[in-house]
Amino acid sequence: MSANPLPLRLPPMPKIADILRMYGLSAKKQLSQNFILDLNVTDKIAQVADVFDCHVCEVGAGPGSLTRSLLHAGAKHVAAVEIDGRFMPSLEMLQSASKGRLSVHRADIMTFYIPDAFHKADVVRWESNDLPGVRMVGNLPFNVSIPLLLQWLEAIPQRAGPFAFGRTPMALVFQKEVADNIQSPPGNSECTRLSIMTQYLCEVKKKYSLPSKVFVPQPKVDASLVCFVPRITPLIDAPFVVVEQIVKAIFSERRKTIRNSLRTLFPRRPELVDELMERTGLGSTLRPHQVDFEDYNKICQSFLELTRDHDLPVTPLRVRKPVPVATAPNTEEEPDANENILEVN
Repeated sequence: MSANPLPLRLPPMPKIADILRMYGLSAKKQLSQNFILDLNVTDKIAQVADVFDCHVCEVGAGPGSLTRSLLHAGAKHVAAVEIDGRFMPSLEMLQSASKGRLSVHRADIMTFYIPDAFHKADVVRWESNDLPGVRMVGNLPFNVSIPLLLQWLEAIPQRAGPFAFGRTPMALVFQKEVADNIQSPPGNSECTRLSIMTQYLCEVKKKYSLPSKVFVPQPKVDASLVCFVPRITPLIDAPFVVVEQIVKAIFSERRKTIRNSLRTLFPRRPELVDELMERTGLGSTLRPHQVDFEDYNKICQSFLELTRDHDLPVTPLRVRKPVPVATAPNTEEEPDANENILEVN
């Protein structure tokens, strides 16, 4: 990192609200756009995201209000990724004033090759207690927030995308209900499939509440800023695809016991669920939200043993999931956000 990084003092620029009026811009409902125009709010997001002297990839930059705050907060470089071409003039105006510390990418973040945002960033060993000097930050469009999070979670064990540089921290805005689910621990009745998939790979903290009134247009729900730091060692010792299968099976019937829901892992040999339960030593009356990470380890390992013993597939369930994180630059000129979900079995 640089010896003496400084927050960027931008020259006088039009207010974001004035820019929206100047270019006749408004949020597109089909892209789930909700802007934060109050720089006091975006400054707080940038502060919580800990971007000082870091390379930052901003997801969904929109008209550039959070972009300004990231530069003001002392980010070494900001790569603003925005799929909506209407915001290019606003972002390019900011880029011209940024003294080389802002690059603008018209791209779909779901297919964007994220290392392109961090050309000069150093790699930090995964096992190190130090974090890399890169950050993922964004006021996520609500319709892409969960698919994007799931894509990045799968990239963590692969050390791909944002995690090619190490345990890259993320600070992302979600709907309040989604944020609450993400951080709900096992044992909490609000614990969901998303809770387990996130927490087994990341330390998660809800940092900042955002009332709906700070967004333009105002949505019907509040939001929260959630911070993620990938764990050095996942809480479940099993391949991602296996954890994905087990968690999907367990939460497929939230009101039933896990013995009933785990039966779906053996579509042709449903009687094997009894052997699975016997091998784990878990009580058959456990409900999905009561299963802790130690239990998940037992279930995953026993399931893998059974698949080997009985020559069964480890992915019997169909999983609707986002496209994998990009591992090479995307050469398409026009981004298209309509084909980013795959169904895998």
